[in-house]
Amino acid sequence: MQSQKVEFANAEGQTLSGVLEIPGGTPQAWAIFAHCFTCSKKSLAASRVARGLAERGIGVLRFDFTGLGDSQGDFETTGFSSDVSDLAVAAEWMATAGRPVSLMIGHSLGGAATLVAAQQIESVKAVATIGAPSDASHVIAQFQQSVPEIEAKGRARVDLGGRPFTLSKAFLDDVRAATVRDSVKSLRKPLLILHAPGDEVVSIDNATELFIAAKHPKSFVSLDRSDHLLTGKSDAEFVIDVIAGWSARYIEAEAVAQESSPQANKVVVRETGESGPYQNEVLIGGRRYFADEPATYGGADTGPDPYAWVAAGLGACTSITMRMYANRKKWLVDQLSVSIDHEKRHADDCVDCGPKDRIDVFTRYIEIEGALDDEQRARILEIADRCPVHRSLEHGAKVETQLVTKPA
Repeated sequence: MQSQKVEFANAEGQTLSGVLEIPGGTPQAWAIFAHCFTCSKKSLAASRVARGLAERGIGVLRFDFTGLGDSQGDFETTGFSSDVSDLAVAAEWMATAGRPVSLMIGHSLGGAATLVAAQQIESVKAVATIGAPSDASHVIAQFQQSVPEIEAKGRARVDLGGRPFTLSKAFLDDVRAATVRDSVKSLRKPLLILHAPGDEVVSIDNATELFIAAKHPKSFVSLDRSDHLLTGKSDAEFVIDVIAGWSARYIEAEAVAQESSPQANKVVVRETGESGPYQNEVLIGGRRYFADEPATYGGADTGPDPYAWVAAGLGACTSITMRMYANRKKWLVDQLSVSIDHEKRHADDCVDCGPKDRIDVFTRYIEIEGALDDEQRARILEIADRCPVHRSLEHGAKVETQLVTKPA
């Protein structure tokens, strides 16, 4: 699967920032994930659920609502209705790109917005909510102490989740006017409600009210001890499995065009901007991996560091080169194993190096299993030195760099 950064315009012409999680094969369907109030597309719930569904064949767009995350706009001037509008615009953008949205997933207030927006999107065949309130005005409880000031002055600075936001009276009026339960009554699309009985932010009573208001087919699944933000990895995995299994009944498994350009370069490495400051996704032939730095260097340790990637290339090339030779000779080699250590040593034997200069040393440990004599084993070890990556490292390589400028 691949994570592709995307942008599209909201109803006001402002740029919304998103990430499109693209399955490795032909997508079974496309979905949109709506994040929680004041959250972003980078929240654990959004990123884990979107990626998990993509691994199961469902492509997912997760994006920042207007005024949040990397999206343009002023959060102070937004409201519940603007979130609903953003979802409708996102679905339209997906359809235009050949990715009609058949599944919508909303978390917390994003779930409430999803219930309202789903009515406007004809392609949507099923809706799932996670910890969603049955009334959009429920969000006011998070800043109840500031409501008098907002009412009196027209706006006030509030603290939400440890971050400052300015909320206006227009926002209060907007969420109070929202008719989430009425939308659920007339939704007439399969609905899955996931909620934790012990949710301290949005009580389980909200799930009950949504379930009663909805028409069949409707389903409720308890998230047991999960917290509201779905921070537990095992809880997120459970949600992914449930949504994937439940939605399969309503989403036709048909070929859906990816409409994504083929990978022009053999290897593409780019920052994710999500897990720590150094995490990069590595795209190789349509497959996705991670590169990172260990925690001791300020990274999140989500993948091998750059030198480990170099060592992996050397090890893989060595093993493949030996296997090709053994197969050509029809020798009985059961398994080949290559371990690599990397270190920097003083370049004592380097004529042009100073006493403090170091060189990189990769040490290989090769295991050869099979019915071979000593002469055959020695020959295979000789062949290991003919590995192309080995030769590149020993003889040196030239790196040419070109600046690529994307059109505005």
